[in-house]
Amino acid sequence: MITVNEKMVSGLPVLEVIEADLIQKKLPLVVFYHGWTNCKEVVLTQGYELAKQGFRVVLPEALFHGVRAEGKVTDHFVSFWKIPLQSISEFPIIVQHYRNKNLILDDKIGVGGFSMGGITTCMLMAVNSEVKAGVVLSGTPSPVKFCQQLLSLLPSDVTLSKEFVEAQLNELAEYDLSMHPEKILNRPLHFWHGSADAKVPCDLTEQFGELTKDDPQAQNVTMHISDGAQHKLSYAVTQEMVQRFVSYLQ
Repeated sequence: MITVNEKMVSGLPVLEVIEADLIQKKLPLVVFYHGWTNCKEVVLTQGYELAKQGFRVVLPEALFHGVRAEGKVTDHFVSFWKIPLQSISEFPIIVQHYRNKNLILDDKIGVGGFSMGGITTCMLMAVNSEVKAGVVLSGTPSPVKFCQQLLSLLPSDVTLSKEFVEAQLNELAEYDLSMHPEKILNRPLHFWHGSADAKVPCDLTEQFGELTKDDPQAQNVTMHISDGAQHKLSYAVTQEMVQRFVSYLQ
């Protein structure tokens, strides 16, 4: 039986999804991040399907979302990048919690996510070598270019200083796999993206695939571009994600 436990991990709200009889056993750990304007409960299907395969799955609540809400999520649009950056800073806290309890099998740690969660996955892999494998669903490995696109969509009555924009782009460059493909470290990293995605452009993912196809540190990068698919997860895509983690971490 799969259990869903709502808990605080060192003060961070998460859902832990796991087979009931495996709770006290060492298992591969997968941390899976939800998307913008969603909450951890929205990705329970992904957590459930991973748990069925013997993973300990942790679904964190992102800053400004769910039980961490501070007004409407959309009110924090200008602070969008603060959210994945906060998740990145919190990731080692989550890992250390389970490591202290001796519940991670052979340091097998995977990261995945949808949309904003997929962006978080890519950014995490750029700066955290503890991650052994990643699966990105409708995310982008190019936060600098995506940030520039988001800035161009701001309403005309929202003005940001040149200094603020430059500081944000400079900060994101450190986490940009398209600018630093060597940071992949030849780890398995799989992308699924719909070609008709109107929220996170698929072309940035495709460009990344072309850019890194001959890079020696990106030989375990794989991609599945679904023709005509939009910014939405199907059960088939979830199953594809699960099978990727099975092959990477079991």
